[in-house]
Amino acid sequence: MPPLKAQPPIDAPVTAGFLGPDRNWHLSAGAVTAVTVIAFAIWSFGHAGAGVSPPLLLLTIAFGLFMAFNIGGNDVANSFGTSVGAGTLTMKQALMVAAVFEVSGAVLAGSSVTETVRSGIVDIDSMHVDPQSFVYIMMSALLGAAVWLLLATKMGWPVSTTHAIIGGIVGAAVTTGLVTGTGGLEMVQWGEIGQIAISWILSPLLGGIVAFLLFGAIKRHILAPAARAIALGSHGFDDAEDDDDDDDDEEDEERRHMPASERVSELQQAAFAESAALDLTPGGPGAELVEQAAGLSKKKRKAARKIERKAAYHALEKRVPPLAAGAAVVIAAMLVFKGLKNVGLDLSIGGGILLLIMVGIAVWMAVTVFARALKKQSISRATFIMFSWMQVFTASAFAFSHGANDIANAVGPFAAVLDVLSTGEISEEAAVPTAVLAAFGIALISGLWFVGRKVIATVGSGLTSMHPSSGFAAELAAAAVVMLASVLGLPVSSTHILIGAVLGVGIVNRAANWKLMKPIALAWVITLPAAASIGAVVVLVLRAIF
Repeated sequence: MPPLKAQPPIDAPVTAGFLGPDRNWHLSAGAVTAVTVIAFAIWSFGHAGAGVSPPLLLLTIAFGLFMAFNIGGNDVANSFGTSVGAGTLTMKQALMVAAVFEVSGAVLAGSSVTETVRSGIVDIDSMHVDPQSFVYIMMSALLGAAVWLLLATKMGWPVSTTHAIIGGIVGAAVTTGLVTGTGGLEMVQWGEIGQIAISWILSPLLGGIVAFLLFGAIKRHILAPAARAIALGSHGFDDAEDDDDDDDDEEDEERRHMPASERVSELQQAAFAESAALDLTPGGPGAELVEQAAGLSKKKRKAARKIERKAAYHALEKRVPPLAAGAAVVIAAMLVFKGLKNVGLDLSIGGGILLLIMVGIAVWMAVTVFARALKKQSISRATFIMFSWMQVFTASAFAFSHGANDIANAVGPFAAVLDVLSTGEISEEAAVPTAVLAAFGIALISGLWFVGRKVIATVGSGLTSMHPSSGFAAELAAAAVVMLASVLGLPVSSTHILIGAVLGVGIVNRAANWKLMKPIALAWVITLPAAASIGAVVVLVLRAIF
C-alpha cells in the first residue's frame, strides 16, 4: 500500500539519463506498440485482399490506431485519474490494470458487429454517397477527432471522445456534400446536436449531485468516527497511545500550553487529509476537535479515544460492507446488461437480477471478513486499506467497461472503412474482427502511458484533492449515473459525468477548483466544432490526393 504521505523530494540532483528514470518502461511500451502496428498492418492487408489501395489502407490503419491512442491518452486517463491521484495506484500500476482490463473488455465484450455510421447525427444516406467518398469521410472523422483529442490531452483537458468522433463525421460529411453538390447543412440532425448541448450541463450535474450525496454520507457515517479517533491520539499519532498507566502530568501540562499547530504532528495531519473527513484549517471542525483533545488529560483522552476507535471499527465492519455490495451490484449490472450479450451470455432480466443478488451477497460477506481482519491495523491505515481495495475494484471495472464500449469510437469508423475496402460497397453492418479489437486495445494502453499524465493530474489532483475514499465515491457515483442514464435514454457523456462527480466530492470537502473547470467546460463546448473543422480540412486533402 502507498504511504499516507508522499516522501519529500530528494535535494541532491538526480541525473535522469536517456528517457528518464522510466526508460525501460518507455522502451517496452514503445516496442509493444511498434510490434502491434506492424503485425496489424500485415494482418489488415491479408484481410482486405489484393485489390485494395496500399496507401489508402496504410493511412486508414494509421488514422484508426492514432484515434485509439488518443482515446487512451484522454478517456482512459480520465478514468484512472481518481485512482492515481488518490495514491491507490501508481502510474505503472494503472498501466498494468488498464492493459489487462481495457484489452479484455475490448476483446471479450467489445462489439463483434458495428453498425455503419450512415445516419444519426448526420444523414449520410440522403447524400447517396459513393463508397470511395464514404471511406474519405470516415478516415477524416478519425483523424479530425484524434488531432483534437491530442491537443486537449496536451492541455490536460478531459473531453468526450464520442463528441469528438461525432464532430469529425459532421465536418467531413457536410464538406463532402457541399463539394459534390449532394447535400449541406440540412443533413445535420440539429436535434441531436441539441442533445449534445444538453449533456454539457446534464452530465456533470447528475454526476456531481450523486457524488455529493454519496461522499457526504461516507464522510459522516464512516470517515468521521475514524477522524475523531485519530484526533484523540497522543503525541499527534494515530495509535501511539502509551500502554503504561502512569499519567505524565508534567508532559500533559506542557502540551496544553503548546500551540495547536505544534501539537498536531505532520503524520496526524496526513491522516486527517487521508480520511478527508475533517478540516484542520483555523476555525474548521478538525482544528476545533484537536484543540479540545489537546486540552484533555492523558487518562481522559485515552478513554474518549477508546470509544471513538470502537465506533470507527464498527463503521468499517457494519457500514462499509453494504456500501461495497451496492457498488458491486452497480458495476456488475453494467457488465450483465451491456457487455455479456456480446460473448453469447444474453441473460434474461430475471436471471440477471438473480446474478446481481448473488454478487451483492458474496461481496457483502467478503468485505465483512476483510474489515474484521483489519482490526489489528491502526484506524487510519485500516480505513486507507479498505477504500484503496474498493477503489482498485471500481477502477478495474471501469477499465473493462471502457474497453468494451468507448473503443467503438475508433473501431466503428475503422471497421466501416475496412469493410468498404474489402467489399467495394457500403454495408448496413460491418464485422469487427478480434484482431482489430486487440490492436486498438493495445493502442489505448500506449496512449495512456505516453500522453495521459496531464489528464490524470487534472482529474486526480487539479480539480480537487483525491483520496481512496473520495476517489471510490466519485467512480461509484459516475458508474451509477452512467447506468441510470443508459436505462432512461438520457443524453449524457461518461467523461462529463466523472468530472462532475469529482467536483461533487470537492464541494463536500469545500475544495473544488472552479478556476480550472472554466477551460475544461470551454473545451467541452468546442470539441464538436473543433473536430468538425479538422475533419473538413482532412476530407478535402484526401479528395485532392486520391
